[in-house]
Amino acid sequence: MSGSDPATLGRRALLSAVAGAGAGLAGCSVPGGDAAAGDATTGDLDDEWARDLAERFAPVLYFDADERWFPTDPRPFEHDRDGETVVDGFAALNDYAAAFDPESPPEPTAFYNAVRYEDSPLAVVQYWFYSAFDQFTANFHWHDWEVLHVFVDLESDAPRLFVASSHSRSVPNNEYLDPERSVPRVLPELGSHSSALSLNEQPDRFRRLPGEDVLADITNSALEGVPSVEDFPAAYGLPRDEGAHLPYVVPELDGAPLYEHDRLPDVDRSDLVPSALTVRSFDALSRPPTDLPRRSTGLVFGRADRDDGADVAYDLVPTAELEHLSAFTGPQLSFEFAVPEFVEDAVAGHITTAGEPWNQARYENPAADITDPLHRRELADRYDAIADVGGGSAVVASIRQAVESDDAPDGEGLTTQSTPVETVALLESDPEAIPTFRGVALAQGVSEGEHRLTINGAGLAPHSESVTVADGATAAGVDGEVPLVAREAAMKLEVDADGAEADLDRLAVEDDFAGRLYDAPIDGPDAVYVHRGGAYTAEVRDADDEVGAFRVTPDASGPGDGGDGEDDDAGESDGGDQRGVERAETVRIDRPETGTASLSSYVAAVSAETRDEIEALLDDADVEGRGNAVRGLVRALDAVGQRADRATQRARDGDRAGAEASLERAREGLDRVAENLERAATALPDPIAAAVDRRLQQVDRRTEQATAAEKLS
Repeated sequence: MSGSDPATLGRRALLSAVAGAGAGLAGCSVPGGDAAAGDATTGDLDDEWARDLAERFAPVLYFDADERWFPTDPRPFEHDRDGETVVDGFAALNDYAAAFDPESPPEPTAFYNAVRYEDSPLAVVQYWFYSAFDQFTANFHWHDWEVLHVFVDLESDAPRLFVASSHSRSVPNNEYLDPERSVPRVLPELGSHSSALSLNEQPDRFRRLPGEDVLADITNSALEGVPSVEDFPAAYGLPRDEGAHLPYVVPELDGAPLYEHDRLPDVDRSDLVPSALTVRSFDALSRPPTDLPRRSTGLVFGRADRDDGADVAYDLVPTAELEHLSAFTGPQLSFEFAVPEFVEDAVAGHITTAGEPWNQARYENPAADITDPLHRRELADRYDAIADVGGGSAVVASIRQAVESDDAPDGEGLTTQSTPVETVALLESDPEAIPTFRGVALAQGVSEGEHRLTINGAGLAPHSESVTVADGATAAGVDGEVPLVAREAAMKLEVDADGAEADLDRLAVEDDFAGRLYDAPIDGPDAVYVHRGGAYTAEVRDADDEVGAFRVTPDASGPGDGGDGEDDDAGESDGGDQRGVERAETVRIDRPETGTASLSSYVAAVSAETRDEIEALLDDADVEGRGNAVRGLVRALDAVGQRADRATQRARDGDRAGAEASLERAREGLDRVAENLERAATALPDPIAAAVDRRLQQVDRRTEQATAAEKLS
């Protein structure tokens, strides 16, 4: 493994190109089935009434300027297969591309379905939009179905709720309760057609949060469980309007770009998302792209019988005219998602699902597609037909990027910042990758229990961790934050849990400056990608809640630092005999242990590391006049390291009393270190003084843990 390219499962290898029956996906076609429990049944409205509702609430759609696959009629692509009528993916994509006119797309169409809940004034008109292809980065597929639901109170003839479909049942839809506008405006996302709402005075812009005298475009409830994003409405937002961009990649089939396939003679590169917005692959980049162009609005679709300011008038056709279609077919396409090798087996078998609109629960029960529990609860209060089923379980995290801190010595500390690109996440239990919105990953409808969450982004090393999901929102990462690392700066920190004497069940990683970056259950041999410029404490816990700690400084070159050597045990010099950290491309803790010996060894290693760094400053002209104070600090650190060394050895010999006595002397020495640091502080560069202060906090904490540990070794 090279330092700039962490080992991952090969690009687009997550799914093989296997034949599948129907490839409609993500927010397109996968309903939220369980949410329908307890709702009343629905019946069809008569044709005239349904048509009247459909025309009255028909939306206006504002497409991206680079869109290539607009809503169309799939019937020209249908053919007979073994007595069934199907729509073939190759035919749909090829024939649509052949007929495509960027100013007048072929057969612009919206299909509608209208139902009414029994014994209730609540009706729903649905607008289904079919596109021949979806080039969303994490889920390529033939045939894309998107839906907009308009819930209408028939007694007042007023809309009560708009629900615009997002990427999948796991991603919250964009919803608006009690809209003042009767005609919804929809912003389809480039390539994927996932929908956002726009109800404000800027028709082609999405606003998540209200401003002065400006309402938000959604009324979704706020996220909970992640301090950095609390009060943040949970709904997918478009890269056109929000946060960082999400770069696209080129779909492949049989190992070649899709447009080179012999069954697609009329498809060329220009029929895909433009190259300026496209990267060759996520894992081929050494860092996230920062030069993606800004997006803009292109064609506007509306009704010919209204003054919508539309460029294109679409036909309004009942979905009943499509229900003779048995399937939408095409080989399953692999999608772009890098997976760490150490979790490859957990996710490599994921297959996305398919389904025609009329075979989905939400077709007959649109309330199944309400993703905000407060919206469902409000409708349940107004209409007996709707059941209040609660919020269920979810996983949420704020995705950040770890970078070197200006406040730390070079290569010895990190900070985190927002990522320049959106990322995608995959739960082992869910077959679809979900996008982040403004850096937030949110998966809804997750079953309680153990899951593995993997997060991937362009130019970023993949992150994977086990998550225990409980009822309500479960925050992944540390306090809901997951830091990713640019591939060029990534190094794998690996823990061989199988080689431990104790039964390890948790791994945490802390950087001197950024604090705790990773804290998750250990599931067999475990690993996490860390930034080379950090200085880390790796902490393990066993089934008895005993703690072990190991010093890892990937970019350092001295003994005991997990740096550039090969197969050297960390801390073999006067930094103690700390075992298990290999100085190589993969920083490996081979024989992790818990208890007094491990923690004392850590104290010795950090004391020696800090002593060496400060001692090297004695020849610096800047410390002249304060040299005695600096030498006093060096001597105090050396004394702590020696006492921690003795505690380590005595613990390994089974001498508890001797180990405790040495640790007590080490603790007394730490008080002298703090006193000397105060005297020498003005002679030390600010980053080093700050680093020493943070290390002393770690050393003091680990000394207390070593004294309190039940296990010696």
